[in-house]
Amino acid sequence: MKRLHVHVAVDNLDKAIGFYSTLFAATPAVVKSDYAKWMLDDPRVNFAISMRGAKTGLNHLGIQVENETELAEVYGRLQKADGPVLEEGNTTCCYAKSEKSWIDDPAGISWEAFLTKGEATNYGTSKPEGVRVAAAPCCEGARS
Repeated sequence: MKRLHVHVAVDNLDKAIGFYSTLFAATPAVVKSDYAKWMLDDPRVNFAISMRGAKTGLNHLGIQVENETELAEVYGRLQKADGPVLEEGNTTCCYAKSEKSWIDDPAGISWEAFLTKGEATNYGTSKPEGVRVAAAPCCEGARS
């Protein structure tokens, strides 16, 4: 079963964790010094926040899949969509090891399709190029 992914860049992690924990009536599944993630079942969403965006607000959206078959299905849809697809492949991003691809929608919002393969001890160095997210990827170094 697929899960919607939403990643929001914030400027005050503690304040944002408090807000979203109240909004979702749930504590984050993952909390790091610059990142937090809720794996919600109602609604079914992987909601993440970080202090890594170039500006605050929506960073990107995505579709998280649970297996290789679903990943192939979503990748096939990306290839049929109107726009270039960046096939990033295996990468580390958001404290997770994943396989992913990126595309921009007609409004310029970057979408990722990904399969999480395990946890990582560092945020990651994923730096997609060729889509809008290249200007401020979620896994680039923290803001100064």
